[in-house]
Amino acid sequence: MVERTASPWWRGLLAHADALDVAAYQAVARTGSPALDGPLRLLSTAANHSKISMGVAVVLAATGGQRGRRAAVAGLASVAVASSTANLGGKLAVRRRRPDRATLGVAAGRHVHMPTSASFPSGHTASAFAFASGVGHVWPEPAVPLVGLACVVAYSRVHTGVHYPGDVLGGALWGLASAALATRALHRLA
Repeated sequence: MVERTASPWWRGLLAHADALDVAAYQAVARTGSPALDGPLRLLSTAANHSKISMGVAVVLAATGGQRGRRAAVAGLASVAVASSTANLGGKLAVRRRRPDRATLGVAAGRHVHMPTSASFPSGHTASAFAFASGVGHVWPEPAVPLVGLACVVAYSRVHTGVHYPGDVLGGALWGLASAALATRALHRLA
């Protein structure tokens, strides 16, 4: 009897998905956009440690009355769940290497500091989407521009070369799930 040594079907699927991810990353890297490089670099850096979300939370709490304060709390609680689980769970479990910007052709003018943590999921993206979704659970109107901002933060992470597109897609889904968990917990506590 001959023993089969074929790989499981999912390994081939993962390899194909990875190849598509790298190709999409390289397409972004090859697209010249000097007018966007500086602003996206600034935005990507400003999103470090959820500084943008914290600033927006202060504005919501200061100007939105009780609803604004509840939305700020829901947004920041969602960020806390997303950030802690993505960084302490997802990145440690998946351990995907960061892209090699030089080899994959990202222009040096786009570079931001390359984190030493694993690439999947994007913590910046998870936190931005968690904040927008958490706010939206309490106050839907401000969530619309916040989701737009989260999309631009996500793109900035690919544009600057620190994440593959799949990392930011995973981060967005992670953030949405984290917001659902956080806001459900807050609702039960209320």
